[in-house]
Amino acid sequence: MELAKPQAEHGFLERMVGIWEVSSPDMGSDEKWVEVVRSLHGIWFVAEGNGNMPQGGGAATTMLTLGYDPARGKYVGSWIGSMMAYLWVYEGEVSADGTTLSLYTTGPDFAEPGKTGEYREQIIFKDDDHRTFNSSAKQPDGTWKQFMEAQYTRKR
Repeated sequence: MELAKPQAEHGFLERMVGIWEVSSPDMGSDEKWVEVVRSLHGIWFVAEGNGNMPQGGGAATTMLTLGYDPARGKYVGSWIGSMMAYLWVYEGEVSADGTTLSLYTTGPDFAEPGKTGEYREQIIFKDDDHRTFNSSAKQPDGTWKQFMEAQYTRKR
């Protein structure tokens, strides 16, 4: 097996490395999360988030892993959070303008317990120190309905 080497596509993920303050109206105005993103030799990127859940839900930790699989020509990753017992697995691509990573996954349908739904999560860079993360659910007509958005500001 040949050792993995960073590809040009890893450059999008490299932009995420650092310490970020996260805010969202969904979390409440006083709740701040911190996300620390590190690189594993330019191949894999690991983002650990820590903060409090809204409405007194207590402390929570999240872990996002992202990489690029040259054999599949896709960005790949996973997400876990201490607030749920489900492993989200992603596959996606970066937009032609290089600002947006769209990740697609299937998971529990939040509207209909016991069913699954299709989701899209996007990481959108406004500039090197500001990015947005949003989550959308696929609707019966094939459109995406956004249900969550968070703003990230680089601290280091």
